[in-house]
Amino acid sequence: MRGAWTVARREVRGYFDQSTAYVLIVAFLGLTLFLAFRTMYAMGVASLRPIFDLLPILFAIFVPAVTMRTLAEERRSKTLEWLLAQPLTESEVVVGKFLGDWLFVMLALAGTLPTAIGVLLVSEADAGVILAQYIGAGLLAAQFVALGLWASSFTRNQITAFIVAAAVAFALFLIGLPIVQIGVPPAVAGALARLSVLSHFENVARGVVDLRDVLYFASTTALFLMLALFSIQRDRLSHGRPEWTRMRVGTAVVTLLVLMTNLLGSYVRGRIDLTSGNLYTLEQGTRDLLGDLDDLVQVKLFASSELPPELQLQLRDVRDLLADMRRASNGNLVVTDVDPDESEEAEEEASQLGIYPVEFNVLRDDQFEVRRGYYGLAVVYADASDVTPVIERTDDLEFRLASAIYDMTTTERSGIAFVEGYGAKQSTDIPGLAQSLGDRYTMRSVNIGGDSAAAINRDSTEVIVVAGPLEPLDSMAARRVIDFVDAGGAALILVEPVRIDAQSPTPLPLTNGLEDLMARRGITVSRRLVLDLASSERVNMGRQGMFQVIAPYPLWPIALPATRHALTSGLNSLSMGWVGELEVSDSMNVLPLWRTTESAGLHGVGAPLLPDQDWNVPPEELRVRVLAAAVVPPEGDARGRMIVVGDASFVEPQFMQQNPSNLTFLANAIDWLARDEALIGIRSKNRTPPNLVFESDMSRNVLKWGNLLGVPLLFVLLGMVRVTGRRRRAEARWGEVIS
Repeated sequence: MRGAWTVARREVRGYFDQSTAYVLIVAFLGLTLFLAFRTMYAMGVASLRPIFDLLPILFAIFVPAVTMRTLAEERRSKTLEWLLAQPLTESEVVVGKFLGDWLFVMLALAGTLPTAIGVLLVSEADAGVILAQYIGAGLLAAQFVALGLWASSFTRNQITAFIVAAAVAFALFLIGLPIVQIGVPPAVAGALARLSVLSHFENVARGVVDLRDVLYFASTTALFLMLALFSIQRDRLSHGRPEWTRMRVGTAVVTLLVLMTNLLGSYVRGRIDLTSGNLYTLEQGTRDLLGDLDDLVQVKLFASSELPPELQLQLRDVRDLLADMRRASNGNLVVTDVDPDESEEAEEEASQLGIYPVEFNVLRDDQFEVRRGYYGLAVVYADASDVTPVIERTDDLEFRLASAIYDMTTTERSGIAFVEGYGAKQSTDIPGLAQSLGDRYTMRSVNIGGDSAAAINRDSTEVIVVAGPLEPLDSMAARRVIDFVDAGGAALILVEPVRIDAQSPTPLPLTNGLEDLMARRGITVSRRLVLDLASSERVNMGRQGMFQVIAPYPLWPIALPATRHALTSGLNSLSMGWVGELEVSDSMNVLPLWRTTESAGLHGVGAPLLPDQDWNVPPEELRVRVLAAAVVPPEGDARGRMIVVGDASFVEPQFMQQNPSNLTFLANAIDWLARDEALIGIRSKNRTPPNLVFESDMSRNVLKWGNLLGVPLLFVLLGMVRVTGRRRRAEARWGEVIS
């Protein structure tokens, strides 16, 4: 294919010798980066999804504009015959043109690489997801370039080629939208979803290179290239010759094969998970749990054949997960796919398990109709069952299934005791905790105060939780906690560093009576509140004029993982409120878990807490502050594990709702303290992108304006040098000819 590379090089040079190419690139990058930074900065997320979510629409315009002249201009200027007269085959011409156009589009897309590199440098963004997004963009570009090449192959008019290519590209995008699919029969909607670029590109862009998606892009690209080749060859063949007939039949057969391959592609298996935490791959804890099963467990998926199109991609994920779990179980996990609409027995079985049909809308005869379908899941073991009547999300499905199997097949239950009294929070005060851990632990409250209370029973209690007492524990209660930990028990201590005076409002320092225990283990809690000027939650400042004003509140810092540990693995952040700094004196046995950014200082006791005040902190006082830590006893030490968090507000409903990682970390902490770590890695899978946090305004502005203005300007300068240089080179050659 040396001839194809020769054509490709000629094509790329031709683009960069024309000012039009630079106009296209600058327009593409300017619009893409403007919309991307606007979304990234407004949402505060370290992800390139704002770029790649727009890419199918932008490519549907940009790529046809690039390819419209590729063959149409050759036809119009009658240079196509000259090109084919060279020692080149038609296929080498088509492939060469395709490679040249694809390389040009990818060079234009490379203008977004500085944004990707900048986001990776200033945040904990997932490099694997970004790599997958660029792979998906390359596949999408190949498909649209082949489409544009085909549109340019059968006409002499570039505008016609652009309109045809853009129309087909938008059609491939639109047929994947719910608003379009809802208006066609469910069977047709499912077929359209599998033929749309949307579902396949979105799947790759989340970080998974699936063989089905690669097959879709490769087959459709090959189809459009073959159609372009046929358009060129038909001008050189007589319609009466056998070659013409064979070409038409072959084209029809290949088109049919491509359609059937993609319509039946759901049966193809194989994918590469590029996410850094292997978010779409079974955790080792799940594999160990399933591999240790010594009895049969059944998982039954109840799914109707005509579910809404927007559920089809999610249903594919569910079936892939169940298939992976079945393979990891050595035959002890039996997975059954049931359609209750097919038989009364299946419908009756679903009803007995508590799975009932849900209603959804379809558009028929210009009006909405209500349809019913099943989409639930049941785990059955012996006489026990765990039922999900409707699968609403899949990001935590692996954990829910593994947790259900663990609960059913494990009879032992560890005891978790919450200290009652002293204004401390109980398990019932923490939303979602009982649902997350209630089936695996025996949770209770324990009174340890005064002379009459008994010592904490190590036989029935594995972990003692002291959750933000507003009054100090008396000496006897504190002694019982110390004795429990010294005897090998584990403790979770959530410190409430201040009491908020609602009248002022000002913080009043608090003690919890366990300062001696924490100091003996190497931790002291500051009674001054931590404020983070670079990473904090936002609060509603109220209405000012016509608008509601939302502003950062540094006293509600968004904590970042301080180290790689099972407790924080997969978690990007923790939302805290009025937190005290942990001063660590034992760096050997105390492991920091959560920290601030480098722009954190301390807020004085008695200072106001109003969000609209000036946060004047001397630069020399800004540094990283530890907000939570784990105490790991050295080998041979009989004392138990401890976790200390300088804040108890993070378990309150408002913070739990703002950041689901708060509950995940709390559940992980209890599992780790109870030495029951099988499900920690599964629970911690977090597909939410990390926060976009800047250490200074300068880095924030450099990333934005350096890319938004700097990258397009580089292409402008390159264009000026290249285009003017081409003119000078041409004039020099003419001068040599004349002389």
